[in-house]
Amino acid sequence: MHILHVVGARPNFIKTAPVEAALAARGVTQTIVHTGQHYDSRMSGVFFKELGLPEPDLNLEVGSGSHAVQTAQIMQRFEPVVLERKPDMVLVYGDINSTLAAALVCAKLLIPVGHVEAGLRSGDRTMPEEINRLLTDQMADLLFTPSMDGNDNLLREGIPAEKIKLVGNVMIDTLVRLLPKAERRWPQLETEIPPGPFALVTLHRPSNVDDPRQLSRLLKALGRIGRDINVLFPVHPRTRQSIADSGLEVPRTVRLMEPQGYLDFLALQSHAEALITDSGGVQEETTYLGVPCLTLRDNTERPVTVTIGTNLLIGGDLKRLQAEVRRILAGQGKQGQRPPLWDGHASERIAEEIIRPDWRKPP
Repeated sequence: MHILHVVGARPNFIKTAPVEAALAARGVTQTIVHTGQHYDSRMSGVFFKELGLPEPDLNLEVGSGSHAVQTAQIMQRFEPVVLERKPDMVLVYGDINSTLAAALVCAKLLIPVGHVEAGLRSGDRTMPEEINRLLTDQMADLLFTPSMDGNDNLLREGIPAEKIKLVGNVMIDTLVRLLPKAERRWPQLETEIPPGPFALVTLHRPSNVDDPRQLSRLLKALGRIGRDINVLFPVHPRTRQSIADSGLEVPRTVRLMEPQGYLDFLALQSHAEALITDSGGVQEETTYLGVPCLTLRDNTERPVTVTIGTNLLIGGDLKRLQAEVRRILAGQGKQGQRPPLWDGHASERIAEEIIRPDWRKPP
């Protein structure tokens, strides 16, 4: 059996690493194709090393571009790879343009597709990721869901039940495996940041960083929060460029940092008093770690992090953001639990489903 993995951005790498390892342990031949959607070494290269993920067999080197240009270029460059390699299944991850592009190519060529992290829905079709999720799930042959709400969404959309496999969260597999290693880095990392409690910030969504007025409001709010607690802000390249292009001033109470590798960011998360984010993956990781998470979005495709976990949706209410941080500092932050099957073994369940001899047969 030959499985081909398609990755394009660092959340994909985190999800692919445990699945690749689980399949390797079962003797499966594998190919990793990096589309090059994230091409900055700080956002890409370091992750392969830290995650123990083999270097990609191929890099399509697509780079940045509009959604249409990027998706089209990935399709053009990926199709010959599939025709040459002839995989038994292509695994795609998450909801980025690379995921949709690869699924489209495989659907046309009648190559089976497995979608890891299937069924997530925000209900907001203004988000490009939501369109990618919806379309990819319609084309996939096996849909691996992280939580029961994913199953419910897929059944409601007419996906046959036999295609849907509730396996748990592969991002948590990586977290469980590498948290001890991340903790060993903490003593050194602690010496490089201001002493005392801190809030950790990640922002990269267009709705938050592309509009100079909104980005200015967010920076000022973080500056006010910084009067009560240290604010550490590892800046995504997209966000840093937006700050520079807009000529915005970063408050002195906010400490900008370079993008962090997986291990350092995990260590920072586990020791933070709170996370302020618009990232989907961070919502999941903080739920597992039991760290309060304040999400600067009106909706989430990971509602289990709100209903069960430590996540609160803040939207654009920056007064509430400040109030919630103060509640956390007063020991009144949201408490949560770990969702079912977020136990570090999701990738093993995926591998067992893939190697089943009858998965392509009708029920």
